[in-house]
Amino acid sequence: MSGQLYDGIGEAFEGFKTLPVIRYGEVPGFLALVGDVTGKSVLDIACGTGFYSRELKRRGASRVFGFDISGAMVDAAKALEQAEPLGIEYEVGDTATLREFDRPFDVAVAVQAFNYAADVAEIERMMRNIRRSLVPGGAFYLFVQDPAFDFSGPSLEKYGFLCEATGKDNEIGTGIRLTALLDPPVSFEAVVPSKETYEHTLEAAGFTGIEWVPLHISAAGVEKFGEEYWADYTANPPLTMIRCTA
Repeated sequence: MSGQLYDGIGEAFEGFKTLPVIRYGEVPGFLALVGDVTGKSVLDIACGTGFYSRELKRRGASRVFGFDISGAMVDAAKALEQAEPLGIEYEVGDTATLREFDRPFDVAVAVQAFNYAADVAEIERMMRNIRRSLVPGGAFYLFVQDPAFDFSGPSLEKYGFLCEATGKDNEIGTGIRLTALLDPPVSFEAVVPSKETYEHTLEAAGFTGIEWVPLHISAAGVEKFGEEYWADYTANPPLTMIRCTA
């Protein structure tokens, strides 16, 4: 399902990174969380078109391997690699049935990677496969929809998104409809895992030191738009991050 969903977006997915909350929140915040990757090997889970794969390789990662369930996404990532070779490997793959790697990775990153699982058990399989793919003590960084987001709060339209509750909640978490206000807009439905789902599945897989890290707007974003512009975001953040250790 999720593979077909994203096949329809393809290269347009790169446009997400131009939206204000992504450009001045997600990208600088997540890269700061991951920190220095010089000489480290990185596994990029649900890599999409390879945005973070490329960023982390440029920042000194020794090896970057990205996979995504969407063939169109992987094709777009490979085309970008061909146009500007960085030595990144990409392939089509599903986190729930992830193959074993000859060499485990030092770091794993996952951006919005768990919104399309069928049930909690599938997310737990994903987490176990990720932990198996990391060296002991390896770091795992997740960028996720904030489970505590209040859908009755002010609209996120000025930040480039609409986020609405669909009422299609299940054991995983809250059903949402996310619309990226591109031209034309791109809209899709997902289920945002609850805080309990994330913590339970990470702990069941053997991850330790689970820490929720708030996503703040960068100084550049505040300078460009002013603090008042970001007040609705700050009062009700739609996005957050998690870090933990294998």
